Amino acid sequence: MDRDSHSEDTLSTMVLENIKNKLIDAFRVTGESRADLQDSGSTVRPVSVGRSYQANEELRRAQIDGAITWLRSELLEMRSQDLQLAQTLLGLNTEIQRLRRESFGCVEVEGGNHQ
Repeated sequence: MDRDSHSEDTLSTMVLENIKNKLIDAFRVTGESRADLQDSGSTVRPVSVGRSYQANEELRRAQIDGAITWLRSELLEMRSQDLQLAQTLLGLNTEIQRLRRESFGCVEVEGGNHQ
């Protein structure tokens, strides 16, 4: 089960990194488009705009990183719940098998008494 867990971790990490990169690219394109529009028709302080853009970009990255961290924690919690559920189901299956064996054992003993 450890090998499966490791594979799931690797896959989850790859998926989350892919999402992160797509979000960063999407925000970068949106931010660059705005910056291009401002640069093309504006004589407003370029240093101020550049700093503002950089601050917004850092804020977006921090928000994306926060969202990814939250997703990771949710996935880990779900995985923990899955493992608990699997253990419960295995325990129930074991108990059902034990009860079946006991039930069949009683039937055989009773059947042997009547012969």
